[in-house]
Amino acid sequence: MPRVRASLGIVAGVLLLLSSAAHSFLGWAGLSREMNDARVPPALAFGVKLGWQFGGACMGAFAVIVLVTFAGRLRGRSTSSFPALVIGIVYLAFGMWALVASDLQPFPLVFIVPGVLLLGAASGERGRDRESND
Repeated sequence: MPRVRASLGIVAGVLLLLSSAAHSFLGWAGLSREMNDARVPPALAFGVKLGWQFGGACMGAFAVIVLVTFAGRLRGRSTSSFPALVIGIVYLAFGMWALVASDLQPFPLVFIVPGVLLLGAASGERGRDRESND
């Protein structure tokens, strides 16, 4: 079961990495065009770009944390999955909020699916560790 969980973590990490790249490059290109068409003032557009690009960088950093955590697990190293658990909770909570706020549009699944995968990958660690120490 630990290998299955670690594999789920790797899949989630890859999804996070892909969504980070899509968010930063494809997402920004579309948003930038929309803001141009709406004649958003340049200072406001730059402020939005800063936040958007920081969000993409954070998504990439989360992906690296998740991939390193679960690659280590696949190699037999004992690594804490707590950071991945926190990331999973945040992704799932944000995705659920976005799902409701968007009137059930499917796009928030890009947050919900990795969040659920991370929760599955990070679950059960504490109980297993206690059993192995007894």
